[in-house]
Amino acid sequence: MPIRSIAALLALLPLSAPASAWWEYGHETVARIAFDAARPETRAELRKLMARGALLETPDCPVDTPEKLSYWADCIKPLGDRFNYAGPWHYQNVDICKPFDLKAACKDGNCVSAQIERTARLLADKAVPARERLMALAFLVHFVGDLHNPMHAGDRGDRGGNDVKANYGLVGGRTNLHSIWDGYLAERAISTPPGGAQALLASVPQAERAAIAAGSVEDWSREQWEASRKFAYASLIGDPCGPKPEGRPTLDEAKVQALIPELRRGVTAGGLRLARLLDEAVLEGKAPGQRDRDR
Repeated sequence: MPIRSIAALLALLPLSAPASAWWEYGHETVARIAFDAARPETRAELRKLMARGALLETPDCPVDTPEKLSYWADCIKPLGDRFNYAGPWHYQNVDICKPFDLKAACKDGNCVSAQIERTARLLADKAVPARERLMALAFLVHFVGDLHNPMHAGDRGDRGGNDVKANYGLVGGRTNLHSIWDGYLAERAISTPPGGAQALLASVPQAERAAIAAGSVEDWSREQWEASRKFAYASLIGDPCGPKPEGRPTLDEAKVQALIPELRRGVTAGGLRLARLLDEAVLEGKAPGQRDRDR
């Protein structure tokens, strides 16, 4: 049975490992929204680039569809030394209990927001070799998805919630706050009817999409940092900056229902913002933050 058809059962089964919904379904959904929302000329150029996937020399990690492209940056992790430099690029641990400080969390550019800007610049530069532009595209699509998971955007010194033991309904054992948002909750929210990328995109009127896609990568980082505090931590432990919880707090069904709209909004925003970055890079040769450096 496909994983999407059993999403409602996840809260009832004592699974031994976290679901990989954001790692797959969440990223796939952000990517599909972006490709559907991007301009036709952008999609055509990106398909040409994606058709050269052999250049990456990662045959077990293809990039021939938006969905596969979105997962490439996670798929290559088992390749070890070839790509282990990219590990810190998937997140930024901005302390939710202190004033927002992106610079402190992005030393030497090793954070997700800095890498969104870097890979967008590479994609926008037609003088960059095709292999590097394709790799930049794969990283960019993935990292925009990562940033729009609040547990990749803020924490309280607990490795993005990985050290916060928690139950998702009846599911416990190895679950934690990070795995709940990466897996169970993401799967549930995205698949809740009307589910999937097309339904999420259709829920946003055309006239409102530009406003959602607007802003800088830092603006989006601040938004998701706030979501980490206001929704992820607060829903589980009450005071997001209070004492660390004892035992294993539970995210119950009432809290899940309250969080579903917020997570769906974040995924949809991520897709629309990625579409904007792709349009600007491919059609205009522009990338976020470029104007400030060119002054």
